[in-house]
Amino acid sequence: MSLPQTEPQPAPADSSAPKARIYAMLDTDGDGVASKHDYFVRIERARRATGRSQDDPLVVVALAAGERAWAAMDANGDGVMTYQEYVAWVDADKFDNICQYALGALFDLADADQDGALDRSEFTLLRQALGNPADNADAAFDALDSDGDERVGRAEYLASIRAYVTGEDSPMGDALY
Repeated sequence: MSLPQTEPQPAPADSSAPKARIYAMLDTDGDGVASKHDYFVRIERARRATGRSQDDPLVVVALAAGERAWAAMDANGDGVMTYQEYVAWVDADKFDNICQYALGALFDLADADQDGALDRSEFTLLRQALGNPADNADAAFDALDSDGDERVGRAEYLASIRAYVTGEDSPMGDALY
């Protein structure tokens, strides 16, 4: 028995809201829904941008974390997630138990020397692969690099995304989106 097809829906009225901005980035083809294809295109872009092969252990981890995240987001299994489904689903608990692992795995792909931090070029490469313009990525890096050491740690990166998703203050999120 096939599942009903989810119809594309108009973008939310307030496209400046954090969840609307993130959802727009997840909808890589701009058809009004974030599909499984859209979600995994982002992982593939990060893989290619970092020059890693499909069988690289970090790519395998990123794909597995992506599969877990997508399965949780697409609860009805129809292969798409509407904006309304995303807003109803995403919260601090989901970030802590699902999203941070998928986002952390993408961070790890970009961390060329695996030291737990990204320099400006690694950060920009990752964020562009995920759909942010280079200027936004550069401004986001500056917002996160509060100590001026030209490095952004994994924990602070994930904490800033979490803050943005949950509606807390996130200078990085504001700059990215």
